[in-house]
Amino acid sequence: MNISSSDPTQHTALITGANSGLGKAIAMDLARRGMTLVMVCRSLSRGEQARWEIRAETGNEDIYLITGDLTEQADVRRVAAQFKRDFKALHLLINNAGSAFPERRLTGDGVEKALAINHVAPFLLTQLLLPRLQSSAPARIINVGTRFNTAMDLDDLNWEKRRYRMMQAYGQSKLGMLHTTFALARQLEGTGVTVNCVFPGVFMSNLGGTDGAQNAFWRAVERWLGWAIPPAERAAQGVIHHATAPESAALNGQYLSRKGPIKAPAQARDPAMNQRVVQATEALIAPP
Repeated sequence: MNISSSDPTQHTALITGANSGLGKAIAMDLARRGMTLVMVCRSLSRGEQARWEIRAETGNEDIYLITGDLTEQADVRRVAAQFKRDFKALHLLINNAGSAFPERRLTGDGVEKALAINHVAPFLLTQLLLPRLQSSAPARIINVGTRFNTAMDLDDLNWEKRRYRMMQAYGQSKLGMLHTTFALARQLEGTGVTVNCVFPGVFMSNLGGTDGAQNAFWRAVERWLGWAIPPAERAAQGVIHHATAPESAALNGQYLSRKGPIKAPAQARDPAMNQRVVQATEALIAPP
């Protein structure tokens, strides 16, 4: 069940949003497999608490913490720089951190916050770590996605012209991740690095819990979807499977559930739109 070797200790994984919910469940499983695990968390205190809990539960001492607020591009760059300084290899990158916001908010970079954390941050972090992934190949990138039948408005990414709606902003920001997953997969063909977007299913999450959206978000989920909501530990299994299973090693540029490929929204299936989203994203990123 390891990426490509019988010795999991040879693998280093980085996961964002690793101190609670889905991220912590994934981190716990990877730690049990003996991987060197780097957790990226916004809060030092919550990150340290989760790190010690994972160490105590799994007996794996190779658990490390990097703190950073991924809504801010300077912090994304600092996280990447610290990782590259301290770790020589990266075999698995899981872009899991995400949030929702009850009202329109802008980051210090002038980017709407849901778009910043759910889309711009994983795009930028992946680009910054891509040389390390390529030098460590075979390697995998897993983007943790969601499932909304929506389309991005590239003329109003910051919600300046429209009334801000939390669920639509969340859905469109996660669709941005799907667009850039598909674009990057074409770029990575033949490099030994793969990238896929995995939808873990709806589960009981603390998404937006520290950003004021917890109650509103879950009321909206229950109203819109009405599905039974399993715990994060169960939802994590799909992500873990595609991150580690030998049979997933050849998958690249796929939108996946635990059971296999799922159909992406129409806009994301257009390679020209994928590239337009990449260009629009690059335009939101400030120079270092």
